[in-house]
Order: sequence, then structure tokens, then C-alpha cells
Amino acid sequence: MARGRSRLVTLLALALPMVLARASQSVVTFADVLQVKNLGEKSIAAVATGGLNTMTFVMLPMGLTFIVQSFVAQLVGRGDLKDTRRFAWYGLGFALIAGIAATIAIPLVLPVLGLVSYPEDVRQLMGSYIQIRLLSVFAAVGIEALGSWYGGLGNTWMAMIAGLITMVVAVIGNAILIPHFGVDGAAMACVVATWLGFVFLAIAFWRGWGGAPKQQGALGLSRRELWRVARFGLPNGLNWFFGFAACALFVNGVVAKLGAVTVAALNIVIAVNSLAFMPAFGLATAGSILSGQSIGAGEKDNVWSHVKLTLACTIVWEGAMALLYLLAPERVFSLFAPSGGGVMLVATGAPMLMISAIWQVFDAVGMTLNETLRAAGDTAWTATVRVAISWGLFVPGSLLVVRTWHGGANGAMACLVGFLAVLALVLAARFKSGAWKRIQLIEPKVEEVLLAESTG
Repeated sequence: MARGRSRLVTLLALALPMVLARASQSVVTFADVLQVKNLGEKSIAAVATGGLNTMTFVMLPMGLTFIVQSFVAQLVGRGDLKDTRRFAWYGLGFALIAGIAATIAIPLVLPVLGLVSYPEDVRQLMGSYIQIRLLSVFAAVGIEALGSWYGGLGNTWMAMIAGLITMVVAVIGNAILIPHFGVDGAAMACVVATWLGFVFLAIAFWRGWGGAPKQQGALGLSRRELWRVARFGLPNGLNWFFGFAACALFVNGVVAKLGAVTVAALNIVIAVNSLAFMPAFGLATAGSILSGQSIGAGEKDNVWSHVKLTLACTIVWEGAMALLYLLAPERVFSLFAPSGGGVMLVATGAPMLMISAIWQVFDAVGMTLNETLRAAGDTAWTATVRVAISWGLFVPGSLLVVRTWHGGANGAMACLVGFLAVLALVLAARFKSGAWKRIQLIEPKVEEVLLAESTG
């Protein structure tokens, strides 16, 4: 019992800053939607869907750089702390590439949105919002890179501080800028906030704050090692990208035809659920750090104990959020209703929020197991499965339910439930198979290779 309590304390101590960091990201999205509500449902749709579309753009590089945490955690478990610093530089290199690509993409935003069935005024609002938000891509991916590096070291506080800086500045910036610039003001506040969060982490990395190893001698960067990071990171990035892309297509291509009120309602449901998702993701990430360190130390049999504990925590959290959605959906949704109106928004959205309660446990299971498999380096398999389920089942299934069978908003939500349920079950089967135990993420030490050759 004492040992179990000790493992729980270790997990929660590691997870709490990560939960706050991820929750701060949710609050930024939540605040954008909440603080533009009095501008009307079209502005809500523009900000919420614009934020989703922007995140789709950065998902691939963020997922790619997130693999830095897996490498660093396994190196720490193996006792090679001095070799970890260069992995932060690999992550920052990917962030730079992403920032350049985002800048090039800015003129393409409005033409691409023109391919989707949005009213012209919503398209213009959303397009302007996304164009401004793209200016923060390098900073956002850079935060993920340095935060993942610190997390692999076992220090999740630095990412939390960066997240809190971003959150506070975004909320204050919204209050100042939205009255003057409307939807664009929300985007401006987010850009400034993201860059300030990145600057803090960059200074911390440069100065060696938070127990980080300082640079000694040459960086020691190698193309072979960079390729290894990309080899395992790219599938993880594709995993994130295709999952979000399927969700973005669902919102833009399926739900958009149900009208601005339904689009606004769905995006509010997504924003509210981010308050359940992000803390659970922080817990799952903390558990994956412990799993990664056990794998690096050669103690793969200990991984299941970390997974069980993490599953218990994520299920309890998301289960509690599910109860809130079931017991008080109208009260939650009324927070987003424009002053003196929004009756249709609440009437449409409250049942959708109740349906979203059903997927919470599936989400907790899938998230925890996906993060554990990522920590082991099993990124190619998880990416393949997510792409297959997202694009082979979820996207065509939602088109069939909403457009052909006229399932409406509630039918669309049922498709989301089914997607997360199937994904969770498949990931559970993969973890149970033990195939992840045969993956070699970090390169073995020279002496380990020589020993293997001499005994082989």
C-alpha cells in the first residue's frame, strides 16, 4: 500500500505542473470563445473553428518535436544526462522550419477557406483570425520542443510557467484588444502571449534554469541522430496531424452545412471538452515520462504499473467532467450565450454536450495508452492506426450519418463517440501484445553493442 501511495505521489508531482500547463492551453481557447461571445454566433464560429484550423496546421511539427521527450526520458533513465541537451536543438530546428512554412502559407488561407461552405462574412472573419495566428507557429512549436525537453528531464514546472504566462497574457490581451479589433484582437492577443511564453523557455534553456544541464563544449549535433529523431517523431506528428485534420474536416466539411448555430455549438463543445482533455493529457504525459525512464533503465516490466496508475487518474478526472456535462449541460452552455440571446445556441448545444460525456472514458484510455506507446517509440504503428480509423471509418461514417441519413448535430456527436471508442480498443490491444517492448528508440551504448556482438 505504501509503495502504491508513493508511486501515486510521484505521478501527481510530475503531472500537476503538466496538467496546469495543458490546462492553460485549454483556457486560451476557452477564453477566446468566451470573450468574443457578445460579438455574436458568427464571431464564435470564426474564432473557435479558426483556432481549430490553426492547430491543425501546427499539429504535425508539434507532434514531431514532442518525441524529444521520449528520447530525453530514456536517456535520463539510462543515466546519460549530458547527452540530452542537443535534442532540444533538434526540436528548435523543427520549430524554425514550421515557422517558415506558416509564414509562406498566410496568403493561402482565404483561398483555401473559399473551398468550404461558410457564409462569406464568417469566412472573412475566420480567415483574418487564422492569418494572424500563423505568426505564432514558431513560438508555439518552440514551446512544445523546450517543454518536452524539460519534461523528459523530469522537470514539468518550466512548461507550466510558460503555459501560465501564455494564458494570463492571452486573457488580458483579449480584454484589451477584442473591444477595439474584434475577432482579430483575439488572434493578436494569442500571438503576443505565445511568443512571451516561448521567450521565457528560451531564456531558461540558455541559462540552464530548472536543473537543466548546461552546454559543455561543442553541441555534438549529428545528422544521423537528427534523422533518428525525425524517423520516430514524424509518425507521431502525422498521428497528431491526421487526427486533428479529420476533426477539422468534420467541422468544416460535415457540420458546416448544418448552419452557423450548429457550428458554433460544436466548437463550444470542443472548447469545453478541452478542459477535460488537456489535464488528462497532462496526466498521460507524466505517466509516459515515468514509462520512458523505466524503458531507458531496462525495466520494461515496470511500465504496466505506471500505466495502471495513470489510467486510474485519467479515468477519474474525465469521469468527473462527464458527470458535469450530464447534470448541468444548459448551465455550462449558457456561459457562452450572447447577453440577452443565445436561446437557439443553448438548445442546440446542451444535448451535444451531454452526448460528449459518453466518450470521456474512451478518451482517457486511448490517450494514456497512446502516450505510453509513444514513449516506447511505437509511433509508426499508432500513426497508421489513427489514420486508418480517422479517415477509413470516422470521416466517411460522419458524412453518411449527417448528409445521407440526416442525423443532424446529435448524429455528428455520436460519430465522435464511436471514433474514440474504436481507437481506445485498438490501442489497448496493441499495448497488451507487448510489441512495443522490441523497439529500440535510443541508440545503444558502444559497450552494449560490443557485449551483444561478443555474446552473439
